[in-house]
Amino acid sequence: MTFATHLVDVATPNLFALKQTAFVLWRPHDTRVPPRLVIGTFVPGNPPTLGDERELELERSPDFPDLWRRDAFASGLVDGQAYHYWFEVTDSSPFRNGQRILCADPTAFTVDWRLLSPGSQNPASVVKFANGRLVPCDPGAELVVPAPRGAPAAAAPNNRMVVYELPTAWAKINVHGDPQIGVGTFRDVRALVQEDVDATNFAGSDALRVGRSHLAELGVNALEVLPPADSFVEREWGYATSNYFAPDHDLGFPEGNASPTPHADLVALVRACHDRGIRFFADMVMAFATRGAMEAVNYPEFHIDAHASPGDPDAQQSSGQGVRDGFGGQLWRYARPVVGYDPVTGASGSVFPARQLMKAYLLRWMSDFAIDGIRMDSVNNVANWDFVEEFKDLARRTWLERGGSDDRFLVVGEELSVPLDLLRQHRLDGLWNEDFKRIVRNAILGRNDDEEPTFEWSVRRMIDCRLLGFADGAQAVNYVGSHDVEGFRNERLFNFLQNNGVVFTEERIKLAFACLLTAVGIPMIFAGDEFADQHDLSVTHPPKQRDAVNFDRLADPFRRRVFDYVSRLVRFRASSEALSVNSTDFIHVDFNDSKRVLVWRRGRPDSDRQVVVVANFSDFVTANATSPSAEYRVPNWPATPAGMRWREITQDRDVPDEWIGREPIFPWEAKVYALVDASA
Repeated sequence: MTFATHLVDVATPNLFALKQTAFVLWRPHDTRVPPRLVIGTFVPGNPPTLGDERELELERSPDFPDLWRRDAFASGLVDGQAYHYWFEVTDSSPFRNGQRILCADPTAFTVDWRLLSPGSQNPASVVKFANGRLVPCDPGAELVVPAPRGAPAAAAPNNRMVVYELPTAWAKINVHGDPQIGVGTFRDVRALVQEDVDATNFAGSDALRVGRSHLAELGVNALEVLPPADSFVEREWGYATSNYFAPDHDLGFPEGNASPTPHADLVALVRACHDRGIRFFADMVMAFATRGAMEAVNYPEFHIDAHASPGDPDAQQSSGQGVRDGFGGQLWRYARPVVGYDPVTGASGSVFPARQLMKAYLLRWMSDFAIDGIRMDSVNNVANWDFVEEFKDLARRTWLERGGSDDRFLVVGEELSVPLDLLRQHRLDGLWNEDFKRIVRNAILGRNDDEEPTFEWSVRRMIDCRLLGFADGAQAVNYVGSHDVEGFRNERLFNFLQNNGVVFTEERIKLAFACLLTAVGIPMIFAGDEFADQHDLSVTHPPKQRDAVNFDRLADPFRRRVFDYVSRLVRFRASSEALSVNSTDFIHVDFNDSKRVLVWRRGRPDSDRQVVVVANFSDFVTANATSPSAEYRVPNWPATPAGMRWREITQDRDVPDEWIGREPIFPWEAKVYALVDASA
């Protein structure tokens, strides 16, 4: 598919069509001195420089006074040449001196951090002139080929997803035994997916070597890469988005490359995922930008300093938690309309500039990178529920117009206070369920939840998210840990247990995953937790975004046992009919003699595909547990339908009929029993 053909697809922003024939700048704030195009070619060196540099004035569009352009054909460009360029504008940032400044194109599809503007140190934008048109390319002039969409039938529906949350800051241990933090590039991520691809920056890591696919071995069917859009930070997680329309420069610049290839590498990663039935989620940071071009181009209309203007409608968090927090970046302004050009529709009228910019960003990623899920970061700091709903609706409408299935796309929001009104008002499809993390961590310590007076109801609410206020399992993303590893009770699960005096962590980590993978909701695994990874660095200093996943730890024997246990449950969760529905019953609770044993059944009561979980949240062990005659009885065990038998999933073994509901139990252990065909 060529780019020109690609642009006539449905829901393509009007601005993208204009960008095929002109360099376009939307809504510069101060135009008393017209904006300019500074353009040339990349010249390698120490440092690299801009060769054949020219300065060309932009002209105001006769149709839209807030749109400035420079015709590509009339700019003396050479056919087949890739160009690096900036826009020169009068700086509108209230934190600088209002001088002329070179900034990246705010809607650049590619940026190159190798070439920085003098003084302001902003990356050059990159585009190729070919056959009279401006077309997206990687910095080495390689043309962009959009990622293919996944086959609808191959993708997991929302209620059968298991999501893998992957940071791109990774670690490995050097010959001296010290952790070395590096960037796991798009190609390294692809090595986790595709068996015949070797790693680049993490070559030599056994989990990424040719012949292996870590994600296939684990069994997950959705991959969420922490923000893949371009960020100026290196060796962190990407929550400082700078250039929204461009894939990340660092993630697309693997060791051994002469130039970055972010488009080619990200497209290859998405293709590898879709070929294997793995949905690709993009983490999107839309509350604030860090070193973004609109700070210079038009700060007053696109951004807000909330602390300087606390009474402004754009200043307060939507959850009533006070003034919005930009975490070092500049907050986007979503509540103030202007009259002018709409970059999405091409019409003129009342528009909210930042909303429409973000919608164009969404459509770029849905078209060129074929994302089939979105995680919206820090919804409370986005702080505008109307915009959140507009964004979700546009994403879903675009997905359906392109032939997608309604149950194979999801827009999920992250807000740790879990504001369920976002779901009740249909602003979002789902929310991160931070309550699950809090409850499960209490439960594996044998404690009641902070907000529940009894242990029994702590577990009930953990296992069935409807008791927390969710209407359906596809609305809740459950997790035992996430990338938010900083602060009280947020450490990686292994460190959390050790910090609470638990020395033998294996059993309780397995118990936590048994709860996660049999609970109502969409299970999400933070990379490394599936093999009990631990922190290589402090999570308070340096800050959390410098912590990393260390795949080399998978070689540790006890961690391998945890991985094998989790992978069996993940595969079962993705295929189980009983775990794809909301139906949940607690059929046995035993708190006698210091026991904390709870048994829950998943699946419809009249179904022959039920699942029963026996979970022991205590030190209790059946007397003489290893004896052939030892037993723990679970009354009210479901009957075994004709032609069916029970199989225990975590140990991958059949259970004789005479022992079902009677097997001994061990401390901090969960067994997961499933009805299967007797002939299987």
